[in-house]
Amino acid sequence: MDPLRPFHPETSSVSEGFDPRLSVMAVRPPIFPVSTFAFASAEQAAHSFEIALGKLPALPGEDVGLIYARLNHPNAEMFEAALCTAEQGAVAAAVFTSGMSAITTLLLTLARPGSVVLYQRPVYGGTDHFLRHILPEWNVEAVPVVDGGWQQALERHRERLAVVYLETPANPTLHMIDLRAVAAHVRGAVPDRRVPIVVDNTFLGPVFQSPLLHGVDVCVYSATKFLGGHSDVLAGAMTSRDAELVTRVKQTRAFLGTISEPFTAWMLQRSMATLWLRMVKQSKNARRLVEALKAHPVVERVHYPTESEGEQARIFHQQCTAPGSMVSLELRGGRPAAFRCLNALKLFKLAVSLGGVESLACHPRTTTASEMSEEDLRVGGVTEGLVRLSIGVEYWRDLCADLRQALDAALG
Repeated sequence: MDPLRPFHPETSSVSEGFDPRLSVMAVRPPIFPVSTFAFASAEQAAHSFEIALGKLPALPGEDVGLIYARLNHPNAEMFEAALCTAEQGAVAAAVFTSGMSAITTLLLTLARPGSVVLYQRPVYGGTDHFLRHILPEWNVEAVPVVDGGWQQALERHRERLAVVYLETPANPTLHMIDLRAVAAHVRGAVPDRRVPIVVDNTFLGPVFQSPLLHGVDVCVYSATKFLGGHSDVLAGAMTSRDAELVTRVKQTRAFLGTISEPFTAWMLQRSMATLWLRMVKQSKNARRLVEALKAHPVVERVHYPTESEGEQARIFHQQCTAPGSMVSLELRGGRPAAFRCLNALKLFKLAVSLGGVESLACHPRTTTASEMSEEDLRVGGVTEGLVRLSIGVEYWRDLCADLRQALDAALG
């Protein structure tokens, strides 16, 4: 193979960031449950602290070493390197204790008292709560934007605008946002400075969607979901095409203590080796289930990228390579029908979260989206009859049989 040719992310995510020569030639990374690291000299210690505290920039290619596990540690560095190679367009990454710690650490780094965060509804319920209830306590105004309202919102808030926050596909309706269009609006409205555009890429990335190639600055993840993939870790992550921005966020992370601990970071890197295998299998399963069940009489509408039309279909084909494994079903009969369906499931587990090898189902309006206001629920299309499905890696015909009998039960 040509040594100058970069590996495909499906390859690099398996081994990038790990050098067996540094770990007694182990073929896979060991766990480093270490809290503090020794310096070769007092001069090295002083230099490392100057860089860690932002007093000096690291030189290109400089290895500044490790100081303390609250700042960084080998397992975090190895996972971050693997994720960075998997995310097209990324030059740096950071790992956190949860998806919400990634989001909050990032926003607390970028937003300042008196500034504005623009976000498009709907977003995940925890994110919605942080934007609407926590940030205002720090005198940061979070302003929701609906489709078609970006130009007006940017004109009104551009002087104080600190961050643009997006989620696509949206949770739980899978509504898609044209990232290139939003980026063009932001750059046009604020031409004199860089306003970071952040995208929650949990549902499709980094395998099926690469926002950094469409004008976005930062991708955030609940790594608990597809990146972890086995429902056995709690973690978050971010990637960016701006290394300096990631350095700033890591400095905030160090003082907040939101870095993932070594065992979890090790588990995440283990999961990166099967990320493509799992997500491709799950996406194929979901697509088959949608085709098999969309005509069921209790199903009023299917929220899934391949079922989208018009502008939504255009966006999907423009910025995604596959539809993924998240499906939401709009059931006739509202909450009673949704609850009958959920209670009848046998193979699907009734649980929140998503992206694991097992199939899950939930009622967003009363669980993951229950923190949202009535207006946000209405505008976001989170109805009483909406059931969200996370499709796993099981045999699709078994999943289909379980869903079919549960939908039959929903008829009442």
